[in-house]
Amino acid sequence: MSESDLNMKKYLVLILLLLTILTSCSKKREGKPRVLVFSKTAGFVHKSIPNGVAAIQKLGLENGFDVDTTRNADYFSEDSLKKYSAVIFLNTTGNVLDYRQEAAFERYIQAGGGFVGVHAATDTEYDWRWYGKLVGGYFQSHPRTQKARFIIKDKDFPATEFFADTVWERTDELYNFKRLNPDVKVLITVDESSYEGGSNGAFHPMAWYHEYDGGRAFYTELGHTEESYTEELYLKHLLGGIQYAIGDNRELNYSKAKTQFPPDEDRFTKTQLVYGKLFEPTEMAILPNLDILITQRRGEVMLYKNSTKELKQVGFLNAYWKTSVKGVNAEEGVMGIARDPDYEKNNWIYIYYSPVDTSVNRLSRFTFKNDTLDLATEKVILDVQSQREICCHTGGSIAFGPDGLLYLSTGDNSTPFNEPGARYINSGFGPMNDLPGKQQYDARRSSSNTNDLRGKILRIRVKSDGTYEIPKGNLFPEGTEKTRPEIYVMGNRNPYRISVDQKNSYLYWGEVGPDASNDSLATRGPRGYDEVNQAREAGFFGWPLFVGDNYAYRAYDYATGESGDAFDPQKPINTSRNNTGLTELPPAKPAFIWYPYAVSPDFPQVGTGGRNAMAGPVYYTDMYPKETRLPDYYNGKLIIYDWIRGWIKAVTMFPNGDFAKMEPFFPSIDVNSLIDMEVGPDGRIYLLEYGSGWFSKNEDSGLARIDFNAGNRPPKILAFDVNKTSGVLPLTVKATAKATDPENEPITYVWHLGNGTTQETTTPSLEYTYNAAGDYTILVEAKDSQGASSKSNAIALYAGNDAPQVSIEVTGGNKSFFLEGVPLNYKVIVTDSNDPSPFEPANLFVSVDYVEGGYDKAATTMGHQQGEVKVIGKGLVESLDCKSCHKETEKSIGPSYLQVAQKYGSDAEATNYLVGKIIKGSQGVWGETAMPAHPTLPEKDALQIAGWILSLGSNDPAVKSLPSAGTITPPNNIEANKDLVLSATYTDRGGNNIKALTASNSLVMPGSYMGIKGSEKVEGFRHMKIGNNNFLVVPQSEGWFALENIDLTSVGSLEVHLGWQQTFDASLDFEVRLDAPAGKLLGRGSMPVPKGNTRTGSARVRLSPVTDGKLHTVYIIHKPGKPSEQRAGVRAVKFHAK
Repeated sequence: MSESDLNMKKYLVLILLLLTILTSCSKKREGKPRVLVFSKTAGFVHKSIPNGVAAIQKLGLENGFDVDTTRNADYFSEDSLKKYSAVIFLNTTGNVLDYRQEAAFERYIQAGGGFVGVHAATDTEYDWRWYGKLVGGYFQSHPRTQKARFIIKDKDFPATEFFADTVWERTDELYNFKRLNPDVKVLITVDESSYEGGSNGAFHPMAWYHEYDGGRAFYTELGHTEESYTEELYLKHLLGGIQYAIGDNRELNYSKAKTQFPPDEDRFTKTQLVYGKLFEPTEMAILPNLDILITQRRGEVMLYKNSTKELKQVGFLNAYWKTSVKGVNAEEGVMGIARDPDYEKNNWIYIYYSPVDTSVNRLSRFTFKNDTLDLATEKVILDVQSQREICCHTGGSIAFGPDGLLYLSTGDNSTPFNEPGARYINSGFGPMNDLPGKQQYDARRSSSNTNDLRGKILRIRVKSDGTYEIPKGNLFPEGTEKTRPEIYVMGNRNPYRISVDQKNSYLYWGEVGPDASNDSLATRGPRGYDEVNQAREAGFFGWPLFVGDNYAYRAYDYATGESGDAFDPQKPINTSRNNTGLTELPPAKPAFIWYPYAVSPDFPQVGTGGRNAMAGPVYYTDMYPKETRLPDYYNGKLIIYDWIRGWIKAVTMFPNGDFAKMEPFFPSIDVNSLIDMEVGPDGRIYLLEYGSGWFSKNEDSGLARIDFNAGNRPPKILAFDVNKTSGVLPLTVKATAKATDPENEPITYVWHLGNGTTQETTTPSLEYTYNAAGDYTILVEAKDSQGASSKSNAIALYAGNDAPQVSIEVTGGNKSFFLEGVPLNYKVIVTDSNDPSPFEPANLFVSVDYVEGGYDKAATTMGHQQGEVKVIGKGLVESLDCKSCHKETEKSIGPSYLQVAQKYGSDAEATNYLVGKIIKGSQGVWGETAMPAHPTLPEKDALQIAGWILSLGSNDPAVKSLPSAGTITPPNNIEANKDLVLSATYTDRGGNNIKALTASNSLVMPGSYMGIKGSEKVEGFRHMKIGNNNFLVVPQSEGWFALENIDLTSVGSLEVHLGWQQTFDASLDFEVRLDAPAGKLLGRGSMPVPKGNTRTGSARVRLSPVTDGKLHTVYIIHKPGKPSEQRAGVRAVKFHAK
C-alpha cells in the first residue's frame, strides 16, 4: 500500500471517528418527544392554569408529543429533567424553585434542553437573573384586561408563520416589562396606542425566542384568560413555541453543563469558639496564626488565642461610647479593626475609634506584639469630624484591597428619628432639615457633601511613616475645590460592613437603610430600603437624595411642610445651607441589592421584617489551603448577611460583575446578631456575634467558625430521648436514639451516662440503673466505621426524687379561642407520688400572659419566669445543704440571703458571681467559715438559687401568683395574633439532701384573630402567598371560603380583614352561613368603597347567636352587589364577643 493510500485511510478513519463523536453527542431520542408542564405558584394563582394544562395536553395528543404536568418542584432534579425535550412554565409566580433545583434547571438548559414561558413566567424568580435572561425579562405592572392590537414582527418562526395579517386583535392581560433581555428575537409587539396602561413605549415586545446558554427558549406574554386556551390562533401560537423548544428531540449532553451543584448542607458545621464572654463586639481581625483580635465598642481589644482556645483582653482604648443626654444612645466607641497586609513583617494593626477627649472618629495604627496592643506606638492616620451627644450612624469598618489600599467606612452622623416637638419631621425618609440649629437632622451636610468625610467610604494608601497618599481613581482628584480627595464612595447612610474583592478590587458594603415602612411618593418619597452595594469604580450612591434602585426623595421644606420636586439621579443637587462642598453632585448609582421591611418584589428570598444588611467576602478557593477551604462551588461568590434577619446568602455574579442570583448559604445555621464575617488564612469563614440585645453584654454573643467537611461525614442524630428524667432510687432509665449515616455505614452508639460511665452498643437503645442520688446528664455519641462521630444534646435527669405533675383545666368561654371580655374559669391540679399530703400553695406559681402567636410550650413567658424563680430557687435552697449555714433574713453561720442580696444586688455581674460561688465554693468573703462547693449542681439550678437570693434585695414590686383556681377575663384591645398562655409551676418539698424538683405546664388558647393559612376550602376565592403572608383573593363574582372547627359560643360578630393595592369603586359584601354555603344565614355585612389612598379595611358582620357549644364550619360568602374590577385579598378573620 502506497504512502498516499495510508494517509487516505488514516483520513477516513479520522472522519469516521469524528462522525461517531458528533452523532453520539447529539443522538436523537427514541419515541415521541416529552414535555413537562410546570405550574407551581408562590404568588398570584391564575384561574386559567387548569385550562392551559388541558389545552397543552390536547396539543400533545394532536401533534405527537407526550405531556407530563406537575406543580411539584421536586421534578427539578437531573434524573427527572433529562427525560424532557422541553419544560413549560405555565403561569408560574414567585420563587418556585430552591437553589438546588435552580442548579439542576441551569444544567438542563446548558445540556441542550428547551424552555417555554407562558404569561406569568416573567412574574417568577426575580432574584435569579440567569432565569430572567432565559425567560427574557420580568413583569413590572399591568393595566386592566382589555382588547389590544398585536403586531406580528417576524413570520419566519413556527409560533407566527400561520398569521395571514400583521395585526392580531385580541383580549388579554397586558404586561409591562423591566429588565428586558436585548438579545432575544422579538416575534410580536403590542401597539400601546390601542389600549390603556402601556409603559414600555413604541417598541413593546410581547413574544420572543432565543438560544440561551446552550438551550432554546420561547416566551409569550399571552395566556392570562381562560378563553385564551380555546382560541385557535393563540393555540397555534403556543404550539409553535413548544415545537421550537422541543427542537430535534435530541438527547441532552450533560458534558456541556457548566453549573455545579451546591454542596450538601450537612457538610457544613458551626464551631463555637467563644460564647457569652464578649461585650458589644464590633469587628475582628484574623492573624496569620489564626489568633483573632476583636474590638469591643466600650474600649476593650480582646484576643482569642487559637493555641489555647481562650479569650483575653490585650488592650484598652479610652473611647467615647456613651452620651450624657438622657434617652440618646451613642453608636461611637471602638468600631473597627484590621491587620496590615504585611502584618507578618511589621505587626501593624489599624483601629477606628472615638477618642474620649476629641470630637472625631480616628483611624490609627498600632503595633501588636507579644499578645499586647502597644498604645505608645499609635500613629494617627486620619480624623473624621463627628457631632457628638446625638445618635446615630458611625460606619467604622476597615478593609484592604489586593493592592494594599485601605478602605474605611464612615456613617452620616445624622439622627434618623423625628425631632421631639417639631411640627414638620423626618418620618423615616431622607433627613434633609437644614434649618438653623438642626444640623443633626440633615444628612446633606455629611453624606452628600463632597467636602466632608462622613457618610463615605474612604480609600487611601498608608505609608510606613503613618502618613497617607491618595491613589488614582478616587472620586475627586487632589486639588479639586470643595472636595476631599480621600473619598472613593459618597452618599452613604451607615455603611456598616465592607469588603474588597481580592482579585478585581470591587468594593462591597452593607448599607443600613431608613425606617419609612410605606411610600409617600406624592409628598416625601420612597419607603426605606437596606442595600448591599457594589462599586467597580468611584461614585455617588445617592443618600439622602435617593435610596434603593435610585428611588428619588422629594425636596421638603421643614419650615412650611411643603414638598418640592423629586431629585434627579442624573443631576443630583445639594442645596443645603449646611453643605460646604459642591452643589452639583456626580450622577447617582443604584444599589446592587435592595430590600424593604415588607416583601421585596426584586429579591423576595431576603424575607421580611427588621433589616440590617452586611457585606461579607468574595470567596476564591485558590487563595486558601485545600484541606480547610470551601468547595469550588463558591469560587467568585459574594457572601452577604443580615444582622437582624439572621440569614447568610451566597451571591453569584455574571462575568461583568452584574447580579446573577442569590441562594442560601448554610441555611440551617443559627447566628446571634452577626456583626462581622471574615475569611481566615485557612479559608474558613469566621463569625462575630453581637448577641440579641442592643448596647448590652449578651449571653448569646460569641465568636464562631464555619467548617466544611469534604470527606466522610459523621452520622446524623435525628432523635434522642429517655423515658424518665427523674425518679426515686434505684432509677432505671431507657435511652433511645435514632441516627442515620450519610454514607450508609453501620453505626455504633456510645452512651455517656453522666457518672463517668460509658457503654457501647450496636443497637440504638440502652437500659441503665442509677443507684446514687444526684444530677446526671446523659447523651449518646453515634460513630461510623471510620470513626467519624457526632453527639446528641445532653438530657438532664435527677435520681432520688420523682418530679410532681402539674395539669390545668379550663371551663367556660369558647373552645376554639379566647374572646376579649368573656371570662374563663381555670383550675391547677398538682399531684406528687412521693408526697401524698396536700400540695404547698406557696410553692405554686400561676400566671397568665398574652404572647405572639406560635408560642413555644417549652419556653416560659417573661412574666412567669420572674415569678417562678422565687418558687424554684427557694425550693432548691430549702432542700439542699444551704439551710445549715444560711437563713433568709437572719445571720447564721454564714450571712443571711438578704445580706447577700443587699451587698451584690447593684452589681451587673452579681448573678454570674453568685453562680460561681455556689458551684465552686468560697472562703474568706464573709468570715473564716468556708462555703462548701456544689460541683454536681447543674448551672441552671444555681441560676435559680442566685435569682431568688438577689430578688430579696430588689425594690421592684413582687410578681404575684394567681390563685390555684379562679377566673380570667381577657382585656379588650389585645393585639392581633396574640395567644393567651396560662402557666403553672410547682416545686415539691424535696427531702434531706434530696433536691426539690419542679414541674411546669402551660395551656395555650389562641386569639380570635385567624390569619389566612393557605389551606382553607374555597370556591371562587384563590389562595395567594406574598412572602410569608397568605391571602385569599376575592373573586369578581360570588364565591366563598370556609373556616373549620369553630366554636361560636359567645361570638356576636366577625370581621373580615382585607387589603388591596389598587382602589376600586364598589363595596365588598359578605354573608356568613353555618356548616354549608347554603346553610343557616347568621348575618350580612359590608366594607364600604375605599376612600383616598387607604390600602386596608374590614367588613363587620353581626351574627345570630349559636349556643350549642359544638364545632362548626363557618362559610364566608362574597355577594357582589355590582360588577367591579376590585383586586382585594382577605388577610384574616377576627371573631368578637359583641
